[in-house]
Amino acid sequence: MISWKNDGRDWVTFALCLLLAFSIWLIHNLSLNYSDFLTVKMTVRCDNIEGHSVNSANSCEVVARCRTSGYNIIKSSMALRRSPVQISLDRQSLTHKSGESYYITRKELNEAAHLLYGEKVNVEYFLSDTLYFRFPYETHKRVPVFPVKSMSFAPQYMSQGDLEVEPDSVTVYGEPYHLENVDRVFTETVKLQNLNASAAGVTRLEKIKGVRLSESEVHYSIDVMRYVAITRDVTIGTANVPSDKEMMIYPSKAEVVFKCVFPLVSDVDYAEFHIDYNDYIESRSGKCIPVPGFLPEGVLEYEMFPEIFECVVTEK
Repeated sequence: MISWKNDGRDWVTFALCLLLAFSIWLIHNLSLNYSDFLTVKMTVRCDNIEGHSVNSANSCEVVARCRTSGYNIIKSSMALRRSPVQISLDRQSLTHKSGESYYITRKELNEAAHLLYGEKVNVEYFLSDTLYFRFPYETHKRVPVFPVKSMSFAPQYMSQGDLEVEPDSVTVYGEPYHLENVDRVFTETVKLQNLNASAAGVTRLEKIKGVRLSESEVHYSIDVMRYVAITRDVTIGTANVPSDKEMMIYPSKAEVVFKCVFPLVSDVDYAEFHIDYNDYIESRSGKCIPVPGFLPEGVLEYEMFPEIFECVVTEK
């Protein structure tokens, strides 16, 4: 007579043996070949349908009787939850029905069977006879590229001009209502920190929903140069004041920080700034911003403190 000990360890061993036996049975059965109907979602890409989008706007389900392993059958059933398989076809493989509608037949499906189901699946026959795809009408236009940047410079360094991109414009393709509000394309942010030399590189363009771009990235470049900062007190003059008028400027002097090329090529003491009487007439408040009458060679830019001056005009 066989007795079974009521020992917890024996129950655990028995459960593990059952689990191992089930695993071996499952692996063996999944490795066997079976015939079953497998379903795959697909979309179509065609690069040379003139006046139409290159990608179909819809997807279709492809159903075929296939012979393959149990693993692949389970894998195929899970694939329906993922993104459709995109198949690239040439224009000759698509038959035009009307308008935006094109279709493919079993002939094209047979040629793409390995792409749809994989090399390890033997397709016996397709239930799908004809699949229809819509390639929307699209137009195009040329729009400028707007560089988005985040830059900082090392002390005594500055940019010589703006960040430039090449190409500076791209062609956008899409359905008319998608293109209505597209008047420019932005780059991803170009981050350049603590610059002390010219820089160049490549940055991608931001994608726009429903729109296709002729370029996916652009080259950027920026010229960086060293400068020397010189501070001077400058008297603010006047210009074009009528002979019977007198114009007073308050304050009469400004502190100007000149950023000049390095090494220095000229003396900033000869710089001149004035306020034009015509600017005063056009102003509503009597406050104006001085403009340079003369800037010595080598001055890249300047900052003036204060920036705005009050003008008072009196009769002589």
